[in-house]
Amino acid sequence: MIALQKIKIVSSLTVLLTFGLVNSAMAQNDTVRYVGKTLSNIDYHHGQLSPAVGVHATQIMRASREHPEKADGFGWTYNHQPMMAYWNNTFYLHYLSDPTGEHIPPSQTLLMTSKDGVSWTKPQVIFPIYHIPDGWKKEGVEGISKNLDAIMHQRMGFYTSKDKRLFALAYYGIAMDKKDDPNDGKGIGRVIREIKKDGSFGEIYFIRYNKSWDKSKSAFPFYTKAKDKGLLKACEEILSEPLVLQQWVEEADRDDELIPLQKPYKAFSYYHLPNGNVVGLWKHALTSISKDGGKTWDYMPLRAPGFVNSNAKIWGQKTSDNKYATVYNPSEYRWPLAISTSDDGLNYKDLLLVHGEISPMRYGGNYKSAGPQYVRGITEKDGTPPDGKIWVGYSMNKEDIWVASIPVPVISTVTENVNDVFNTLPDGEELKVWNTYDLSWASARIEKKTDGKKWLTLRDKDSFDYSRAERIIPFAEKMEAVFTVMPEQDNHGLLQVEFQNKQGLPAIRLVFDSDGELKAKNGARLGGITKYEAGKEYTITVKLDVTSRSYTVKVNDGKESAKIFYAPVDGISRIMFRTGDQRYTPKADTEPDTPDFTDLPDTGKLIPEAVFNIKSLVTKKLN
Repeated sequence: MIALQKIKIVSSLTVLLTFGLVNSAMAQNDTVRYVGKTLSNIDYHHGQLSPAVGVHATQIMRASREHPEKADGFGWTYNHQPMMAYWNNTFYLHYLSDPTGEHIPPSQTLLMTSKDGVSWTKPQVIFPIYHIPDGWKKEGVEGISKNLDAIMHQRMGFYTSKDKRLFALAYYGIAMDKKDDPNDGKGIGRVIREIKKDGSFGEIYFIRYNKSWDKSKSAFPFYTKAKDKGLLKACEEILSEPLVLQQWVEEADRDDELIPLQKPYKAFSYYHLPNGNVVGLWKHALTSISKDGGKTWDYMPLRAPGFVNSNAKIWGQKTSDNKYATVYNPSEYRWPLAISTSDDGLNYKDLLLVHGEISPMRYGGNYKSAGPQYVRGITEKDGTPPDGKIWVGYSMNKEDIWVASIPVPVISTVTENVNDVFNTLPDGEELKVWNTYDLSWASARIEKKTDGKKWLTLRDKDSFDYSRAERIIPFAEKMEAVFTVMPEQDNHGLLQVEFQNKQGLPAIRLVFDSDGELKAKNGARLGGITKYEAGKEYTITVKLDVTSRSYTVKVNDGKESAKIFYAPVDGISRIMFRTGDQRYTPKADTEPDTPDFTDLPDTGKLIPEAVFNIKSLVTKKLN
């Protein structure tokens, strides 16, 4: 009874102290908080959030076991934890990869590069498979290693030295079985490797061992053995920078004297405020403030008031307009991916959509979670893209690798009517205010045709996913939209055109269907409007009125046909083009990480490509 009373007293004190820290931090105005009113709705993959205008989400590596030549060259289907840098006028992204699932070896880290953030090189191995010597025992874990390889796990990806050399870093951990933790401080250690301007790599060195590891069994030398003075200098820089080292906490020894805050807080990111203070962010939207460059922290990390974030990463940074942004999953799930902005780096005022789609999880695997997740941007030390945009990398379902570019300033509304005739817009700026969902096998890009004219082209040869392009328009209760589409086939493929409200809820859907007929959604059914033929242009005029829930459709010079909204909305704020049916699974009640989950049927299926070209979109409000 006395023991129970003591437990209750300790528990009560913990709660009081925690609330005291929260109240103290809030009273001193020195903690990150969300002061906006918008929350995400996990019943929708997009969370019913308004998009940040001009976000381009690009799938840069689509996993495929059956067609590795179209993927990573290996056919591995667990791909996760992307890290980014910008150096030598080039984007760099590396991610870890396992054949099927998390913590199941072998494991390696792959690197991709891009000059524009859109077209990326094929993945190449930068940190290879590492064999653990047979007979190795891990303290506190049953079993002895036999034909066992290390597991890669890293919370830090790159370091740009003071003399402007780029280094990649990674960590080799040990998982004795699929439930063992490779980042428990009982692994092998952290490695470093230079990336050179000509694209070649330097030698691999260890920069820090776990103390439980037998150094004599290491496959790579320790960095102090390097003859390259620049590498030695870079390693010493790293080992003296608290904010860099804080990223290592999970994988390091639990009492590593180099780590400033030796607590189980995960996936550290940070940024500086104008007064020199550092804002730290961890999983679960935990936060604290450091006034000495990360050497100490004002209070133990606490959940940022108002933020909603589960066991996934949160990314924070200063933006090119001298404001601030956090990018994260604002729910207890790993969807949607959203951005929140702040004028002062402490008070976050809005919540806007970055990525609101969930591709089907095609391949089963250990600890695979649905959604766009584990977001990571470019740290303050690792370069600044010249376009001023926010660039982030993330994985989808721990399967495919994506990047997204977010224009700065971050906005959610536009005031000018649309007059987008793509061939007349400046090169490279045609999709400046369009939101695109651009996949490896289903692209959404500007293409120049044989006659030299530019179109927005949606392609789709992915049997599991679709491409899409979306235009934010001025809010309207009565409006007219005119768009021209040229399909390249009339016997397969699908193009849906939706008029949506601010939250992404559609009221009108027009469909270029796979049977060669243009249709409109009338309640649960589709009604025919006209036949269409491959290679011909179709100019469609839609006039709508949300108060009467009615609209008219005219194709080319044909007659207007009257229609009714299939769902009521308060107004139209978005027009979306998509090459497939909207998905609604997974949902809140979908079981996660089910051990009996297997691959979806026909994961290697290839389908004929469907191509839809959009010439223009013009809108105007009506009285």
